[in-house]
Amino acid sequence: MTITTNELGQTNIYAKEPKMYITEEDMARYEEQTYAEKAELLNSHWAMIGIVAGLLSYVFTGKLFFGIY
Repeated sequence: MTITTNELGQTNIYAKEPKMYITEEDMARYEEQTYAEKAELLNSHWAMIGIVAGLLSYVFTGKLFFGIY
């Protein structure tokens, strides 16, 4: 446990954070990409799909996202 004290004399107790690491087996299983890297890549792909869907909706209907605006 880590105990910190602020300028008013109040103390906060924090749990010790675990050490972050990835093993060689995990690297092989995720094809040299961590879970966070894969999640970020998937998130960016869905964001681009959403932008394209909004643009296509505007082109065909004149309104963004099929009548919302």
